[in-house]
Amino acid sequence: MKLLRRLFSNNPDTDTQPFDAPVAPDEPFFVIGDLHGCDSLLARLLDKIDQADKEGQARLVFVGDYVDRGEESAAVLRRLFALQDTPAVCLAGNHEDMMLKFIDHPVDRGERWIKFGGLQTLASFGVSGVSTGSSGDALEYARDQLIEAMGQDLIDWLRALPTFWQSGNVAVVHAAADPMVPIDQQEERVLKWGHKDFRDKARQDGIWTVHGHTIVDSPTIENGRVAIDTGAYATGRLTAASISHDGIDFLQA
Repeated sequence: MKLLRRLFSNNPDTDTQPFDAPVAPDEPFFVIGDLHGCDSLLARLLDKIDQADKEGQARLVFVGDYVDRGEESAAVLRRLFALQDTPAVCLAGNHEDMMLKFIDHPVDRGERWIKFGGLQTLASFGVSGVSTGSSGDALEYARDQLIEAMGQDLIDWLRALPTFWQSGNVAVVHAAADPMVPIDQQEERVLKWGHKDFRDKARQDGIWTVHGHTIVDSPTIENGRVAIDTGAYATGRLTAASISHDGIDFLQA
């Protein structure tokens, strides 16, 4: 098992005040980074998490962006959907947001989603006959085929995904959080798409923020921000953060 550790560090060039709160979750848990259609990598990472979690009691938290770009989006969604009766938590990402907007408004929103990885998602569900240049009736037909392939239960599950989860002083979001706003009062768009001050200003409420969305060469810990999106679909490396009172470690597949 590949186990990585990063030390907490401050960045005086961007953060106005250093973040020095200790990590204090209410329970140990694992946070898994952006999947983007990489079900095979997810399966391997879950095996490594099983080996690391000797007591088998740590919760799994997924940061979102399960679909698009990779070739196995359908398999990823079905695997996660099967976890809904377990303590696992699945958050909504911006790519789920784009996918649902395509389902609701295929003509207006379809071209953008397809260009940002939706074409691979459609193919994973067996939907063909569209390209990055498709429009109008072709997009509506693809939407209808996608709905049939997914089933209403899976679509309803996606619509109901939360945008953040918190344990003690550790919050998990997809993209970012406004550092000046309490975690439970954040705008959904910020949590899914990001915020201009997130990487430049440290929170002053002692809340750690674990997130994906922005690809990093390796997982990082900086001024209360934990970045774990290592670009699985492009790099072949999927990362999970192990978080407990002992600190923060990283596992990769």
